[in-house]
Amino acid sequence: MSKTNAARILDRFNLPYQVLEYDVDPADLAAERVAEKLGLPPAQVFKTLVAKGDRTGVCLAVIPGNAQLDLKALAQLVGDRKTDTVPLKDVQPLTGYIRGGVTALGTKKAYPVYVDESIQTLAQVAVSAGKRGLMLWLTPQDYLAATGGIVGRLTRG
Repeated sequence: MSKTNAARILDRFNLPYQVLEYDVDPADLAAERVAEKLGLPPAQVFKTLVAKGDRTGVCLAVIPGNAQLDLKALAQLVGDRKTDTVPLKDVQPLTGYIRGGVTALGTKKAYPVYVDESIQTLAQVAVSAGKRGLMLWLTPQDYLAATGGIVGRLTRG
């Protein structure tokens, strides 16, 4: 299996990680399903959503697989009046990744990355490797270092 751009970025930073593989069902790309296939709790499998603020533009929101993005909390964190997720048709042109394979590592353009604060309570997390069927397993500290992620409250509850 060839390395993804996301894995090469971690290599460049000399950050340790494991690649986890799972069977892809194009009809069900939910993060909860991915967690199930990997035998992990959904709170440990993070999904990357593409959002856009009314002032600051495109950003990436990284949240636990079993959580919902709180758009007001994201807007507050990024300094916008309001934010919304971008239409699915815009995800690939903006990031270079398809739905189910979006990662904050190696996007077409370097967008600001905002990560839910719950990541700090975990020893290891799984994030997309940039390709459906592949996840990267690494420490939250290494993920934040590689992405330049800004931590804050992004989910409801």
